[in-house]
Amino acid sequence: MSSSPRNVLVLLYDGVQSLDVTGPVEVFAALAHFPGRAGYAIRTVSPAGKPVRTGSGLTLVPDGELESARPGPGTTVLVPGGRFTADFEPRLTDWLRTHGDGARRLVSVCTGGLLLAEAGLLDGRRATTHWNACERMARDYPAVAVDPDPIYVRDGPVATSAGVTAGIDLALALVEEDHGRDVALTIARHLVVFLRRPGNQAQFSAQLAAQTARRDPLRDVQQWITEHPGEQLGVEHLAARARLSPRHFARAFQAETGVTPGRYVERVRVDHARRLLEESGEGIAQIARACGYGNPEALRRAFVRNLGQPPAEYRRRFGTSGP
Repeated sequence: MSSSPRNVLVLLYDGVQSLDVTGPVEVFAALAHFPGRAGYAIRTVSPAGKPVRTGSGLTLVPDGELESARPGPGTTVLVPGGRFTADFEPRLTDWLRTHGDGARRLVSVCTGGLLLAEAGLLDGRRATTHWNACERMARDYPAVAVDPDPIYVRDGPVATSAGVTAGIDLALALVEEDHGRDVALTIARHLVVFLRRPGNQAQFSAQLAAQTARRDPLRDVQQWITEHPGEQLGVEHLAARARLSPRHFARAFQAETGVTPGRYVERVRVDHARRLLEESGEGIAQIARACGYGNPEALRRAFVRNLGQPPAEYRRRFGTSGP
């Protein structure tokens, strides 16, 4: 690990999302509280060095002008998102196109990924952005392999993330890469983020990923599943709670929520197991039973299928309590 400060260059522009800027910056700035450890030299720049007005109405005053900024091989360039309803600011995309490849890392938060794509820096790479902009990215930039599910994606020196809080998760992952797991976890706790989410975690929890059903009986079943992940949650049992036939229930549930009952149940159970692994000291066999899985192997398969790693590895990386 380097003993000299690493540079973080943050691009500002009118309409930028303020949390896309301040969330990651707070993570990087927290290194200043670790005595004897080199932190990050953070610099903000904007076109012509002018103050910018964020999408929420706040005014940010940059440290300097974009035009004279030159990212070196030790620099992380952070591109926050904003509401892009028309053409992009050409000075931003021109600068990225000319100087982006000179940075150590290119990092986008939320719709900042659209700026990287417009500059051609995501061509041939896997990337993500805010769920509401993934379709636009895929349509307008067919050379980009858009993955709408993860909260962030790393592809070589380029990292893209989803909505505002995902930028914090990505910044913590970069701090872990630079300074180790313990430092990143300490910063997460200090910021009351508590835990760092893995990049392949879905942008939505089970409850957010599925639509809320229109009819009361189906909404009640969704709530029941969330509150009782360890219960019998087969289609027959859930249909009985909704007072529908299993066939009618399965068809209506998928039509109104966008997912099958089985898929919804698995997402809820994995979410619940993930929280127990993060926050409790219960053994994996106990957690498997509490989440409706008959044995640890069934839980392991569900974790690998949804998060790309087994429960033990997930706990090692993201748990705050040892078993």
